[in-house]
Amino acid sequence: MRKVILSGMLCCALTATFTIDAVAANSALVSPDRRISVALFIDAHDQAQYQISHDRQPVLLASGLGLALSDRQFLNNIRSIKPSDITEINEHYQLYSGKQSQVDYSANQQQFVLTNDKMQQLEITFRVSNDGVAFRYRALEDKRIDKQSPKPVSVVEEYTRFNLPQQSRAWLQPIAEAQTGWEHTNPSYEEHYQMDIPVDQPSTSPAGWVFPALFKIGNKTDNTWMAITEAGVTANDHASRLQARSPKGEYAIGLPMAAEVFTGKALLSHDTLPLQTPWRVIAIGSLATIADSTLGTDLAEPSAMDTRFIKPGIASWSWGLLKDDATVYSVQQQFIDHAADMHWQYTLIDADWDQKIGDDKLKQLVDYAAGKNVGIWVWYNSSGAWNTTKYSPKSRLLTAETRQQEFAKLHNLGVKGVKIDFFAGDGQSMMAYYHDILNDAAKYELLVNFHGTTLPRGLSRTYPNLLSAEAVKGFEMITFFQEAADKEASHSAMLPFTRNLFDPMDFTPTTFNDIPNIKRKTTNAFELALPILFVSGIQHIVETPAGMKTVPTFVKSVMQQLPTHWDESRFIAGYPSKLAVFARRAGDTWFVAGINGEAEAKTITLDLSFLQTMGGNIEMIVSDGERGFQTHKVVLSAKTEIKLQGNDGFIIRITPKS
Repeated sequence: MRKVILSGMLCCALTATFTIDAVAANSALVSPDRRISVALFIDAHDQAQYQISHDRQPVLLASGLGLALSDRQFLNNIRSIKPSDITEINEHYQLYSGKQSQVDYSANQQQFVLTNDKMQQLEITFRVSNDGVAFRYRALEDKRIDKQSPKPVSVVEEYTRFNLPQQSRAWLQPIAEAQTGWEHTNPSYEEHYQMDIPVDQPSTSPAGWVFPALFKIGNKTDNTWMAITEAGVTANDHASRLQARSPKGEYAIGLPMAAEVFTGKALLSHDTLPLQTPWRVIAIGSLATIADSTLGTDLAEPSAMDTRFIKPGIASWSWGLLKDDATVYSVQQQFIDHAADMHWQYTLIDADWDQKIGDDKLKQLVDYAAGKNVGIWVWYNSSGAWNTTKYSPKSRLLTAETRQQEFAKLHNLGVKGVKIDFFAGDGQSMMAYYHDILNDAAKYELLVNFHGTTLPRGLSRTYPNLLSAEAVKGFEMITFFQEAADKEASHSAMLPFTRNLFDPMDFTPTTFNDIPNIKRKTTNAFELALPILFVSGIQHIVETPAGMKTVPTFVKSVMQQLPTHWDESRFIAGYPSKLAVFARRAGDTWFVAGINGEAEAKTITLDLSFLQTMGGNIEMIVSDGERGFQTHKVVLSAKTEIKLQGNDGFIIRITPKS
């Protein structure tokens, strides 16, 4: 194997068998704590490859790098790699809809310039932090040609591979084929996960697997995990996924399907040179390291937005349980009263409000709500010709002119936010549509929640007015399908480790009563834990005013005091689909929330010793049968025991003494 080892100014070619331990100490790019190491080399087929180790054990075997553009390609024709000096990256930023509000990101960075057989150049930037690795491509100008007549180029294919050890296991969500499903609305990232499967098992969909993709590396005794996603998707980029097939555990970057576009517009990334791709993001470490990581937003573009109008919150919402017939003036007024009674910040008025309520009556609702310190969100249909949905307002957001007219009207009415539904997928023109909506919404101080949508991929850092996005098989599916209700517990226990790992998620949780035509499989304590466990800048609670009257006062009090954002979060215990326990802090108040994703009862032992010094009042709520609640004494220690029924949950709240 022909090898080029790269670090600092070292660049040499040798004939040898490549092993990661041989280069990790002296020649690889390492994390600040030196536990993660990345090495680059050129293989015998003249292709650039990279390899990653964690604690000197391989977590990614030799994996391909490369990119093909419309007028050049970098695959089996790499002649040299030139490294830059290593630089330190230190950034601080704020999140309004994340698992922590203040984030510090530190990494070591190095650029590598690959030259092909035509003397064209591709720069690859690698960053290695204590919780993972990220890299992206930048096709450089050919100064002999490109400066004379600059022209747009487009991505044709990406050759990035992720070659996992074959004993590894995977937790992955298939992505639905474009233009399938109800009213041709797929893909919308709303499938159940395939859990604990071999890494060579193909997707059930030819469209592939969505990000984030979660893996346990090596054999059963190893405790190293990996989550793969992407970030920094600009308006010029398409969004990616993993291809459906992964022979011998080698995953490849996949492209969106042809139909995933704004009608008549582009599918794949394009720009004038230099053309830059999104970041490929690989979180690495223990399950706790993965669960606490913020890499998915660390690599997103910083915000340049005036954020004074951004206020996360909790919302009442009629459609979750009452559906279309409830979108009328009288019912929405009841849900405004409900939000006020619950001390929540918002009420969402869903689809067809323009027909069933209208602008004039909407203004009356906005003013009525404002008198109760409640803000109003309204629903919009994003779609043009790419699906056959009928819900309205529809087609008003398709052009900059009509979109800005609509947003100006909403701003003048006093509306605070828009929920926008039914996007077409991951093509470049559709990603540009997301960016255009977020930019225009910010001009009119509107908050945004995307539904029927793609994974946000860190967009909530770039556009803090994006408080949440669906991209999950959420509560509405439980109201439609018994299978979704049957899988609610295991599916929910997957989400903090996958879909909700880096990006806000609008699951729309929590009901304490019956769901029409559906047999619920979770306890009420499970439901109480969800709005604490799931992270979203706007949390839509589906329980109705009538339903909330059935719960004990101490449960209602918790729901009335749900935090609108989190300052800090910590993984406590869990395993994907089986158990999820997290501690989250808002101001001086800590919550510990946990759910059992399995149908069997279990006793869990938690290390809550870090909360012992907090003092204050400690309140624990657990189940009393399937639908009841009880408060329970708990001692916070390194070995706090909690008994859970099957599909059960609990919360602990620690508040400072008044």
